Amino acid sequence: MKYSTLLLIIVLYSFNSCKKKESIAGKDIINDQEYLNSTTDTLDIITYTIAEDSTITDNPANAVLGSYVDPKFGKLEAYFYTQFRLATVNPDFGDITTIKVDSFVLALEYAGYYGDLSAQTFQVYEMDSSIYLDSTYYAFTEKNTKSTNLIPLGKETISPKPNDKTVVGSDTVDAQLRIPLDTNFAKSLIVEAESGNSSFTSNENFLSFFKGLKVKTNNINQNVGQGAILYFNLNDPASKATIYFTQGGVNKSYDLLINSSCADFNHVEVENGSYPIQAVLADSTKGMTEFYAQAFKHRAVVKIPSIQELPSNIIVHRANLTLPIQFQTGYRFKPGSFLSVSTKIKASDNNLTALPSLGEYLDSKKHFNVDLKDYVQAVHNGDIENTGVYLSPRFFINSAERVVFNGKNSTNKKKPQLVITYSTF
Repeated sequence: MKYSTLLLIIVLYSFNSCKKKESIAGKDIINDQEYLNSTTDTLDIITYTIAEDSTITDNPANAVLGSYVDPKFGKLEAYFYTQFRLATVNPDFGDITTIKVDSFVLALEYAGYYGDLSAQTFQVYEMDSSIYLDSTYYAFTEKNTKSTNLIPLGKETISPKPNDKTVVGSDTVDAQLRIPLDTNFAKSLIVEAESGNSSFTSNENFLSFFKGLKVKTNNINQNVGQGAILYFNLNDPASKATIYFTQGGVNKSYDLLINSSCADFNHVEVENGSYPIQAVLADSTKGMTEFYAQAFKHRAVVKIPSIQELPSNIIVHRANLTLPIQFQTGYRFKPGSFLSVSTKIKASDNNLTALPSLGEYLDSKKHFNVDLKDYVQAVHNGDIENTGVYLSPRFFINSAERVVFNGKNSTNKKKPQLVITYSTF
């Protein structure tokens, strides 16, 4: 399901400007007496979860990498593919017989993380097929790679430290994940550059010769509650692969760059297995007890069939949806600060359209607040169909956040509630 962002309500109200109800739709022209005569009601809601099957993930703000095992959602594994570009075309390495490659490091600038910071086992593979900036890639997209893991044996396990500074040589820099790569592979790149072939004469030729890397993890022994998804800014100048070498007693280096001219995309797999979310996906009525949202894959749905039961001529002053969640402060799998809120203009639409407001998390009350005033008014006016609202972590393809919501039939004390205030005219 593709996701489009539009200024929904402003456009919708302009569709029917000849209608009487549109002439008084502004809150600022409702007088105090009308507010005194307003009605407050609680509307019935239906809650469940859907799974996305075609989330677009190319050129995201963050690359995601790692895995965690969640007690409600199961295992989420994320990795990425990226191209590299030359720091300089036609590099002159001189007499390559005098070169000793000291190290080859893939540096990735941290942009955050989700989960815990226990050690993870990393793998890096050379891509065997090309990717392109103007192509579309999905969370399920795979590309062929060569079979050799480029991380030297015994160096695959690394403890992420996104909260610490990183020391590179004599410099202290912002936090990076630094993955050691095979020095023999680095030497083969140098040999190719000095071979007389055209591979290093332009970035286009280089991308045909070296198509990029697949960077992933292989955490086979993670238990429930363990693991993390790491976020990286691939467009930061610090994100690159660097060959460190010595030539004639002089320390030198050469960079392969990752930047906005490089194609890249995230791949994400969710293994629900026998975890609670699978039961809700299989039987939507179970979402009335507990329902879920998760980046990349799952959206919570709230339907409001009782909008049609409201009086025919109303102005909605307030429609506040409160969504209590299951979360203990300090727990590693925390909710994000905001939810994206969207709908389908028509039931037949394949795309979601963003609503003007975000759902905001209040940690002191352990719930999200969502302003649905414009949605309820637009549905009541007949400007859009009553398809429900879809809720998901705000950074749907740039994070690994998840949320567990209480349903109306939850055994927990706090239940979801939609309270509206309106006046008739």
